[in-house]
Amino acid sequence: MKKIISSFFILMVTFGAAQADTVYVTDNLNLSLRSEESNTSKVLQLLPTGTPLTVIEENKETGFSHVRMENGTEGYMPTRNTMKDKPSRFYLDAANKELESLKTENESLKAELAKTKQAITPGSSLEKTLSSEKDQLTKELNELKKTSAGAVELQNQRDELQERVVNAERELQQLKLGNQALQDSANQDWFLYGGALALIGVILGFMLPKLSLRRRSSGWDTY
Repeated sequence: MKKIISSFFILMVTFGAAQADTVYVTDNLNLSLRSEESNTSKVLQLLPTGTPLTVIEENKETGFSHVRMENGTEGYMPTRNTMKDKPSRFYLDAANKELESLKTENESLKAELAKTKQAITPGSSLEKTLSSEKDQLTKELNELKKTSAGAVELQNQRDELQERVVNAERELQQLKLGNQALQDSANQDWFLYGGALALIGVILGFMLPKLSLRRRSSGWDTY
């Protein structure tokens, strides 16, 4: 039986929590959160405008709502002193707070900007440091440009030398081919000369004995 009652109680609490609405204290002076549904009951806490309250139960007969604060405190508040939407005063206060925060941030930024301007005015230590760094960077940039120009010039010279070497190798190859052709021609000429001389020798070898024989024959007839 106890388990059934406990389960029923938990179910009712869960159902009540699921059906609970959030309301806000109206745009009036601070209102009292009371311990019972009566304007004469004990005051638990004074609630400022815009305080969110979770409605646990609303009693239309007494005109009070059983509510819970965000910190878990429960009490009773006249239903007429609550509203579904946040009051305009709450938004106004929030806007004023935001405006004050923005003003403070703006003043801080102005002070920081003034300090920065003062730090970089001509003659200040920061200005001198920045100027020195600028001169150093300019010098390094010029050196890099010179180095790059030198590297380009060296590349051009190397390309020119490579082209000259290639041309020289081509000329050398052509000279070798020409010398080889001349040598082959000379060898061929010597071969022809040798063949001609050999042919002349053979012819003389045949002719000389005959000439000698004729001379002898002629001599004998004359004698």
